[in-house]
Amino acid sequence: MTTNIQISVRTLVEHVFKSGSIDARFRSQSAMVDGTKIHQKIQKTYQEGDQKEVYLSTVIPYEGLNFLIDGRCDGLLFQDGRMVIDEIKSFSQPLNQLEPQGYAVHWAQAKMYAYITVKDRELEEVDVQLTYVHVETEEKRFLKQRFTLNELERFVLEVIQSYAPYAKLLDDHRNKRNESCKELLFPFKGYRNGQRKLAGAVYKTIKDQKNLFAKAPTGIGKTISTLFPAMKAMGEEQINRVFYLTAKTITRTAVEEAFARMGSCGLCMKTVTITAKDKVCFQEETNCQKEACEFANSYYDRINEAIFDILTNENTLNRDVIEQYARKHRVCPFEYSLDLAYSADAIICDYNYIFDPRVSLKRLLEEQKKSTAILVDEAHNLVDRGREMFSASLNKEPFLQLKKDFKGKVQEIYEAANKINLLFIQLKKVEEDKREFVLEQLGEDFLAGIHQFLIAAEEVLPLEAPPLLLETYFKVNQFVKIAELLDEHFVIYAAKERNDVTIKLFCIDPSLLLRQMGKGYRAKIFFSATLSPMPYYQDILGGGEGDYAISIPSPFREEQVDVYIKALSTRYHDREKTRERIVLEIQTLITNRPGNYLIFFPSYQYLLSVYEQFTQFNEATNTIVQEAGMTEVEREAFLAAFKPNQTESLVGFAVLGGIFSEGVDLIGDRLNGVIVIGVGLPQVCFERNLIKDHFADQGKNGYEYAYVFPGLNKVLQAGGRLIRSETDHGTIVLIDDRFLQSRYQQLLPKEWKQFTMI
Repeated sequence: MTTNIQISVRTLVEHVFKSGSIDARFRSQSAMVDGTKIHQKIQKTYQEGDQKEVYLSTVIPYEGLNFLIDGRCDGLLFQDGRMVIDEIKSFSQPLNQLEPQGYAVHWAQAKMYAYITVKDRELEEVDVQLTYVHVETEEKRFLKQRFTLNELERFVLEVIQSYAPYAKLLDDHRNKRNESCKELLFPFKGYRNGQRKLAGAVYKTIKDQKNLFAKAPTGIGKTISTLFPAMKAMGEEQINRVFYLTAKTITRTAVEEAFARMGSCGLCMKTVTITAKDKVCFQEETNCQKEACEFANSYYDRINEAIFDILTNENTLNRDVIEQYARKHRVCPFEYSLDLAYSADAIICDYNYIFDPRVSLKRLLEEQKKSTAILVDEAHNLVDRGREMFSASLNKEPFLQLKKDFKGKVQEIYEAANKINLLFIQLKKVEEDKREFVLEQLGEDFLAGIHQFLIAAEEVLPLEAPPLLLETYFKVNQFVKIAELLDEHFVIYAAKERNDVTIKLFCIDPSLLLRQMGKGYRAKIFFSATLSPMPYYQDILGGGEGDYAISIPSPFREEQVDVYIKALSTRYHDREKTRERIVLEIQTLITNRPGNYLIFFPSYQYLLSVYEQFTQFNEATNTIVQEAGMTEVEREAFLAAFKPNQTESLVGFAVLGGIFSEGVDLIGDRLNGVIVIGVGLPQVCFERNLIKDHFADQGKNGYEYAYVFPGLNKVLQAGGRLIRSETDHGTIVLIDDRFLQSRYQQLLPKEWKQFTMI
């Protein structure tokens, strides 16, 4: 059976001919826009009868594969009775840095179009022209060559021969993968209660090309319950790729383990884990220039061999494996992982690679999206992460400093920075009695000022890149991009802090932009143990009409957990008064029920206050405290302290909503109880009140959207650390009188509602 390999002209020739180094030095952010304008400007000079953006396609059989190659030719011209293929390329570097004979990858692209054209039109030869245009000066350089049909046929055959081993490798693997997916059995002896229901819902969602919002309790095994049906859908060729998105590094380990378990049951799957650049970089200081990094130097000359090698020999492309092969082939491990993502069957990565417009995997074509499923783990985290991704801010201080730095040196930078600094000073005088206040719009003067700054910076940065200028340039550019998105989902506000003042474009409701960034994928599955209340999450995560929703009951017996509520006030103004009684409750619990406990506090300051008094009266009790800014090694050491079957109790003090309150598995006797201090409400602040007012104006309960739902989510996540398997038993103590109010009672899980007052 002949396999069809669909590939664009550009992708094909870049794979074969791309060369050179990674270079993260400054490049004008407007280069892509300028390039588009240059293309359009050149195409307007074409004569009558000339054609632009001509769609071309061909089929080339080779060794059992059919290569379906297509693309758009910039220009198909007719000059002096001859046909000319025109390929337009914009460039920003000085003209003397341009290769005199052009670049091999550009010639290759144009020659592929030429081959398709002469073949379709039964010509014997054709002229091929590269039109290089400088984006700023619009200076042009024309390079032209004549090629016969025989020459083009030989060239295309060489290109296909170079690409075929890689295509064959992927095709052979895909066949093995699909067969293994079809034969794969659920990799455990049986399903836990609720697992089969969740797996069935995920499979149906992918099959029906829908979105799913799934509330599935902690401990059910959500990772395998979402991945397994996705693998079965892949075996039936409904999808060709899966993204598993997580908010925390610790969760990615569980995903890798799930794939490893399925691998031991026969699954043949290429999985790649993308680790943040600053964590995976081999250099002491991240500097992606060929002069500073041997792994950036000539990266594109070595990357094809590196990709072929790792795909030939490995299925699990996790951080350790990628680093090993990156050192072997002397390639940047971060860029290597991104390039591998386009060949992998499953990609494990952070939310931002799909939803953040600044870092998304942009080479994933629309056709590829249609055969890709997105699994969004701990989806409740995407609410605030979405707000963060689509917000931007600028503050006065950098412009004041740049004004000083460039005075008498670069007049354009000095004038632009001075203008913005003065506008910020004017802003400080508005609403003088308020620290924060809403702006109706960005003033025309301010927008003109920051555009003037971008233009001035783009003149200087290619020659020299002072860190503050470069950093400020990128911040301004991001601000401008977000400003283009402004609508009723945003609020613009100013905040004063001593001598500084900040303007923030605050995305209050990320639903529309999350929906847009996720558009085109076959299916998206949002799941979490705490996706409650469901209508709130469907609304704020960009759900739409026709989406599926499912709520799985807990698989665990109510008698596995004893829930207690202590009606004490933990409100800020009552904390001093109730601190001793809270310490007494902790002491009493540990005395009556010895074991390992995690206590979660709404703030670090509150944690330290209670910890200090607790240790003062309980010197013999083993304690461990979450520190600010813990490294991964320190986090692992914190969790490792919770050992099973200890003879003495251990009390861990941690922050509600922090690194230990979700995504942590302390099974069996490693954790005997959880104490939650407070209802988790975010601190009352200007931004939260903006959220409250925004949703209230829409006729929704703004206080619940801004405070109650996010707060209770933290409580539920923290409590969910306790019962992780069918054999776990433990105690949950909720300390706050508000837990007895109907608003909060309604949001508690069913198994927590059989509580005892203490």
